[in-house]
Amino acid sequence: MKKTMIHLADGRELFYFDRSDAADRSARDERDLPPRPPSSELRYDPLMDEWVAIAGHRQTRTHLPSAEECPLCPAHPGSEIPSWYDVVVFENRFPSFSYVGPDTREQVGGLSEVRPGIGRCEVVCFTADHQSSFAALSPEQVELVMEAWADRTAELSALPGVEQVFCFENRGAEIGITLPHPHGQIYAYPYVTPRTRQILDNAERYGGNLFADVLAAERAGPRVVAANEHWTAFVPAAARYPFEVHLYPHRQVPDLAALNTEERAAFGAVYTDVLWRLDGVFGVVMPYVAAWHQAPVRARRELGYLHLQLFSIRRAPGKLKYLAGSESGMGAFVNDVRPEEAAELLRGWGKPGRQITD
Repeated sequence: MKKTMIHLADGRELFYFDRSDAADRSARDERDLPPRPPSSELRYDPLMDEWVAIAGHRQTRTHLPSAEECPLCPAHPGSEIPSWYDVVVFENRFPSFSYVGPDTREQVGGLSEVRPGIGRCEVVCFTADHQSSFAALSPEQVELVMEAWADRTAELSALPGVEQVFCFENRGAEIGITLPHPHGQIYAYPYVTPRTRQILDNAERYGGNLFADVLAAERAGPRVVAANEHWTAFVPAAARYPFEVHLYPHRQVPDLAALNTEERAAFGAVYTDVLWRLDGVFGVVMPYVAAWHQAPVRARRELGYLHLQLFSIRRAPGKLKYLAGSESGMGAFVNDVRPEEAAELLRGWGKPGRQITD
């Protein structure tokens, strides 16, 4: 694997991850790009003890362009990426976090305070093939994506002010994507996210190793979907979404950068199998969010246990699970599909012979 960093014409960093060491990335980007947007700000919610990013410039981000105008397809006039690639990562043109200066704070009223949106947001293109998907990637391509995730996790974790790194993929119009090209994103937050704080609080109170005990119990139960020597994928007992699968490495590590060579190589077989099964349940392309849960950069890293949460809001053909009153207003989930039934459905459909439609 060869990694090369270049600067785009507007000053943003772009990283090529090539399978071949002979890849030549010496050409300069001399395009006429628009200036970078202003930084976002963070506002504190004293009732929830949470920070909210205010990023008004994101209102103008690209929204569902045609395939011919896709900014993630390489080497055309409207592209973000100046040449062909295997895997590429670059700073988001419309970032939620991008400030690199001092962490100044001031009162904004309502018992709140405002601070600059310290951090960084990056886009990860899994393939140059606009019509592909993560499920269709070759094992070698998945390994290259894993290398990119691990590399960026390590480098972003070292940035001043960054407290947590989050790699994720949004897929499907129902999820709210703005670009259909196979890609994900990485957020480097200036705080530990609310979900992570809650999980680590519970792990700290538990006394033993909460994550390892959950994994052991699920591996012995009826909700395992797929597994190999290094990874297990299961539907959690209290799944919040109609179809939700968690993928755990069998060894506790804090983040993607800590996975060894064998664990990185073994991930793709289990994950792409689960993705094919997800699409196979109803014979249609399923919308999903794939979220890597990593330990915070500094606080309580010893408690963290890397795992991937994959979930879809589709509950039946032509029906979505909307996060309405109870879920959105109270954060209290009601799932329409029994987790055991979801696991059985996922086990029943795999890649061979299953016709998937858009």
